Amino acid sequence: MHALGLNVPPAFVLSTALCAGERSRKGVDRLLADGVAYLERVTGRGFGDRRRPLLVSVRSGAEKSMPGMLETVLDVGMNPDTVRGLMRLTGNPRLAFDCRRRFIEGHCEVVAGLPRGPFEEVLRTLLAAETAASDRELDPDALDRLADLYLALAADRFDCTVPTDPMTQLKDAVDAVFRSWDAPKAREYRRLNHLEGLSGTAVTVQAMVFGNAGVRSGSGVAFSRDPATGAPGIYADMLFEAQGEDVVSGRRQPVGLARLDAALPQVARELAEGVAALEAAYRDVQDVEFTIEEGRLFFLQTRAAKRTPRAALKIAVDLVAEGVRTPAEGRALLEGVDLDAVGTSRFTGTAEAVARGVPASSGTVSGRIAFDADAARRLAGAGDPVILVRPDVATDDIAGLALAAGVLTTVGGRTAHAAVVARQLGRACVVGCGALAIDLATRRARLGAADVAEGDWLSLDGEAGAVFLGRREITVERPQEQLAIIAGWPAGA
Repeated sequence: MHALGLNVPPAFVLSTALCAGERSRKGVDRLLADGVAYLERVTGRGFGDRRRPLLVSVRSGAEKSMPGMLETVLDVGMNPDTVRGLMRLTGNPRLAFDCRRRFIEGHCEVVAGLPRGPFEEVLRTLLAAETAASDRELDPDALDRLADLYLALAADRFDCTVPTDPMTQLKDAVDAVFRSWDAPKAREYRRLNHLEGLSGTAVTVQAMVFGNAGVRSGSGVAFSRDPATGAPGIYADMLFEAQGEDVVSGRRQPVGLARLDAALPQVARELAEGVAALEAAYRDVQDVEFTIEEGRLFFLQTRAAKRTPRAALKIAVDLVAEGVRTPAEGRALLEGVDLDAVGTSRFTGTAEAVARGVPASSGTVSGRIAFDADAARRLAGAGDPVILVRPDVATDDIAGLALAAGVLTTVGGRTAHAAVVARQLGRACVVGCGALAIDLATRRARLGAADVAEGDWLSLDGEAGAVFLGRREITVERPQEQLAIIAGWPAGA
């Protein structure tokens, strides 16, 4: 990306060989020391410095993209000294305390493997005490207290101490990302996608840029074409005053490119131009993560975009027609796609939707409601299709996603990792359905004015983002024109 002239935070990479084989602690320590020295040199900041602190993100990078299956740790290097250094450097106390609580939260969840629920409960209690609707409304003092509450929770309930030494934090984070290669959800993803032969994940250590630095900052994900339909044109979701995990986790409701264009039109243009340049360079649809820090755009990483079978067909046909790919390369892009099953589905007849959300993966489906993977397994075992209905869908739910014919969530955006996985699996997906309220204690949910129970039939239109009660008849239309184009490609060309 840097070679293309895009603005990329400096980074260094630990190779997949360190994941696949026995890792020598001494060898990794040397590589980290050399890498950190490089980042300090090019940024003019010091790792652990009290006045110009360098913070880093620790990211995965496998040979084949595995969205949301491997771990990331942000804000590494944050401690009581560097939180004050970041305040001195930026003049932004809220940013500094927000980064501190984010690091503690990330370390506890990813490195120490602690459950997220107790930390969410601490946050909810503090929000109520501060009469704040979300963490975005907490002032620096409240964020500082939140960090201390997290530390106390980790120590008192889980006997977990969060390290303050930056190099210890970094080594722990690197180990956690390498370990995530063998996590159950990662193994299940590789099994579902026939990726068992991969050698492991690399680890990228990258200088932090801050999407949570203020109202002219944010983070997001952009696709160079619509990964649900294959339609040309940039497709993006973002959150202002947020770091990247806020977007891809699906826990918050993002906004689209129109909001970015209205607030920061120059950044929106730079993003569209950069995403187009990446597609041209890699000759395939790209999934790009970006951060905006005080009006300045940074490209963090890019990878080949996951897409629905329908989108895969259109994208292959279009890239060949545009002269970007040869017919032989177009066929290669369709490897693993069952062309006999590709089609555009729609409901037969008309009905009134009981709720609407954000369309995240096209297709229409009817199925029985399941509120978790266990219920999905039980209902699917009885022979009926299943719709996974959740407040949000974490990638830990890969087993439920694989069993479900469709997915419906209360929050989340089109570019959240779970939506990306749903598209790849060819599942209809509607996210951000604000009219959905789930009561797991009673295994029931409200959809607008309707009351439904687990096991009831529900229908989703992933193209329109519409939700219907009951079971509906589905008609499938085959993309005959595109299939004819492929059939007409000369053999071996």
